[in-house]
Amino acid sequence: TGAVMIVLQTKVKGGTVSLTNLVSHGGFFPTGIWGFLLSFQMVVFAFVGVEIVGQTASETADPHKDIPKAINTLPVRIGLFYVGSMLAIMSVYPWNQIKTTSSPFVQVFTGIGITAAAGILNFVVLTAALSATNSAIFSTSRSLYSLARNSHAPKKLGNLTSKAIPMNALMTSSTILFVVVILNYVMPARIFDVVSTVSTICFVIVWIMIMAAHVVYRRQNKDNLGEFRMPGYPLTSWLTIAFYVAILILLFFIESTKLALIISIIFIVILAISYSFIKKNESIS
Repeated sequence: TGAVMIVLQTKVKGGTVSLTNLVSHGGFFPTGIWGFLLSFQMVVFAFVGVEIVGQTASETADPHKDIPKAINTLPVRIGLFYVGSMLAIMSVYPWNQIKTTSSPFVQVFTGIGITAAAGILNFVVLTAALSATNSAIFSTSRSLYSLARNSHAPKKLGNLTSKAIPMNALMTSSTILFVVVILNYVMPARIFDVVSTVSTICFVIVWIMIMAAHVVYRRQNKDNLGEFRMPGYPLTSWLTIAFYVAILILLFFIESTKLALIISIIFIVILAISYSFIKKNESIS
């Protein structure tokens, strides 16, 4: 729809749909490079959970075929549904005409005459939220199950039902999620900022550990590597790690995220120290 409107130079309230709207109101970076960098926190938050693709390897019938296919389609989906939608919105309405009090998509659809936009978008958002929640519950329950099986979490979390479902881990994840829902009613003005910041920090740290594990794995298995390998290794691996570290450093200079960053780092350090004690006790026993 956006592409057609751009080609036809459709008239809307406030102007004409055009790609020039991307750069004609202060340039491509209207608030400067610092404004661009500040957006990274929310951009990264939008992709929280993408690592689930790797976790599903044990759930697929043919991981050697299915996982590479899923990973290779990710850039296409990101380009189409994330970058593409942003380009379409900004082409219809310049950034300085979009209100922050309502959904940009609702504003765009309303502007082009689709009065049922709010209902349509609410349905889409709720569906997307349910999908994301489902993925999050799957990921966290599997992580708890894996930790329990390796004696790094209560053993009961490693129990499976007759259908191979880690029910205890699943219920634990769901309970924590329910607590967050309650907090949304207790402190609605702050909970999203807190959750999004902490999630971003924790997942960036997780991604750094994944990349570090990948580097170590490649070094230790030079003669036993699969066909699907990361292109440009090791340069791309180290560049990815450097990018994630840069995001963490950036969050330290943002007043609204500094405290969450410090608390998250302290929590990670406590986990690391606890893990070292667990490993030490295992080696002694």
